[in-house]
Amino acid sequence: MAGQLNPHLLLAVPLAPLAGSAIAGFMGTKFFGNVVGRKVSHSATILGVLIAAIISFQTLLAVLDGATYNGTLYNWMTVAGLKLEVGFMVDSLTAMMMCVVTFVSLMVHVYTIGYMKDDDGYNRFFSYISLFTFSMLMLVMSNNFLQLFFGWEAVGLVSYLLIGFWYTRPTAIKANMKAFLVNRVGDFGFILGIGLLLAYAGSMNYTEVFDKRAELAQLTLPGTDWMLLTVACICLFVGAMGKSAQFPLHVWLPDSMEGPTPISALIHAATMVTAGIFMVTRMSPLFELSDTALSVILVIGAITALFMGFLGTMQNDIKRVVAYSTLSQLGYMTVALGASAYSVAVFHLMTHAFFKALLFLGAGSVIIGMHHDQDMRNMGGLRKYMPITWITSLLGSLALIGTPFFSGFYSKDSIIEAAAESHLAGSGFAYFAVLASVFVTAFYSFRMYFMVFHGEERFGKAHGHDDHHAPTAAHAAHDDHGHDDHAHDDHGHDHDEHHHGLAPGQKPHESPLVVTLPLILLAIPSVIVGFFAISPMLYGDFFKGVIFFGENHKVMEELAHEFHGPVAMVTHAFTSAPLWLAIAGVVVAYYCYMVNPRVPAWFKQKFSLIYTILDNKYYMDKFNDVVFAGGARLLGGGLSTVGDRGIIDGLFVNGSAKVVGWFSKFTRLWQSGYIYHYAFVMIIGVLGFLVWFMPFPFGK
Repeated sequence: MAGQLNPHLLLAVPLAPLAGSAIAGFMGTKFFGNVVGRKVSHSATILGVLIAAIISFQTLLAVLDGATYNGTLYNWMTVAGLKLEVGFMVDSLTAMMMCVVTFVSLMVHVYTIGYMKDDDGYNRFFSYISLFTFSMLMLVMSNNFLQLFFGWEAVGLVSYLLIGFWYTRPTAIKANMKAFLVNRVGDFGFILGIGLLLAYAGSMNYTEVFDKRAELAQLTLPGTDWMLLTVACICLFVGAMGKSAQFPLHVWLPDSMEGPTPISALIHAATMVTAGIFMVTRMSPLFELSDTALSVILVIGAITALFMGFLGTMQNDIKRVVAYSTLSQLGYMTVALGASAYSVAVFHLMTHAFFKALLFLGAGSVIIGMHHDQDMRNMGGLRKYMPITWITSLLGSLALIGTPFFSGFYSKDSIIEAAAESHLAGSGFAYFAVLASVFVTAFYSFRMYFMVFHGEERFGKAHGHDDHHAPTAAHAAHDDHGHDDHAHDDHGHDHDEHHHGLAPGQKPHESPLVVTLPLILLAIPSVIVGFFAISPMLYGDFFKGVIFFGENHKVMEELAHEFHGPVAMVTHAFTSAPLWLAIAGVVVAYYCYMVNPRVPAWFKQKFSLIYTILDNKYYMDKFNDVVFAGGARLLGGGLSTVGDRGIIDGLFVNGSAKVVGWFSKFTRLWQSGYIYHYAFVMIIGVLGFLVWFMPFPFGK
């Protein structure tokens, strides 16, 4: 059915989740009188996302047959010739993103029925996640910068609402404010980039801006010798750094684990954080014209991939391990973008969405089984109690570390090869970083796996954490916020620590089908999608005419020469470093946490400086608190003391009153109330006039 897609059908994709969100949000909350109950709320939102998913998969099939769409659906306004529109650009990149967003969202919606069943904000939560799905779809389907920015800000807003979902918990409020403020820093750069392109291209429509890229490439930023496109692309990437949590704007994502687990899977693993990766890929015609911008992307991604992975080895909260894993994998995607391997970045985005959503939901299932205790030091031996959660989490972990034939293997190895083939400045460091990250990823992934599912059963006991059980990450029962790791449960109900988690003698239990079914459905693409998708997505015509490459960027051509099919890629892996590094990571984790648990304590003692640096997360939070928050407080205090109190109150308000007072005090001397005083003044005045007007020599 080559041709144009039906715009009315496409419009139903974002509007169906929006309708579900409206039903749950307006009719299912206390504010509007709880007109509908829980069943109607979750049914309406799931139906909306299901409709969006079905149309998305139909759209993907149509796009594979050659159909596309790029047009305006609604002209909002025209200002001085500038058109502000709502429109869709649906091609292979958009269709793939639509399928990933709607499928993962559908799994999360179903999972939420079981996970949030005891929560008072059940309907509100469904409204939020459905609203998020609408926002993300508007972002990926947009054909202009205005709509892109709308979706960009909307997913940020809903993320803020979801991270602070349990708004009575101080740590959740702190975390959502942190996410909001850090993202504003990125968004400031993003809007500057859009503004530069608008100013010099005269349009906000993607295709019109891309058509002028040759002219834009000749321009320099006024007053400098910097290339205009380099500045614009770096500004756009600053937006991606905030949204996709790249160093140093990564600090919000681990703290966002304060929100319920389903949103960790939906927003902070599979969809919202990949918006930056999608945006840079969509802007490939512009980024390809600036090697400087690509080098910046390459280095930032490499730093994030390696150094955030190190932090994953330090965490005891099961969700935070997966959170730092997400940061590291986003770094991998960013490295691929910098190496001009956009299709590889998007391929890893897709595979990662499945296995990382699986790992987050698996972690949530463990938390349910552990009665909302998130500390891995209180787990162990869960394999026999939670078989479905165990096997699906194992599959997710194997995909994450790049096990041959699993989805993650094909995308991760392709990124490593792309970094090796790149000749841009910083590519050497990037190659080292992604290669070293393979070992680190395997270590922290299987550290988590062994601590949770194997070894001694540590649940139902007193919560003492000696270093024997508290590996490289012994936080002495304190998490990153300085409060007890399990002083609250994951459903927002505060508990005394002694009543938290499993009681003595109590055993974990497998989660209900509504929780385990999404795990099974996510495990399937986590295992197989990479094998079937690598050839068309990376080396076929799937992204033809969508992703552009500069004449001097030949990375994908080099990879194509070396690619001889998915099976041959596995065969080749046995002679290459990544696979053996991954195996080494698993073996080291097994030795440290199953064979000789004293090793982490020895490491902590011998390398206390490294341990302290990692335990404090490179002091990034402290730096931000002292420099930016402290600077803001200092500036605010200075403006308040000098500007507000000193100048405005002291000089203008109180000063003007004092001047009037002084003048009044002086004039009051002449207002005695005695007639003879006034007569005397009148006589003196007349005398003065006579002297003044008398002819010379007495007067003037």
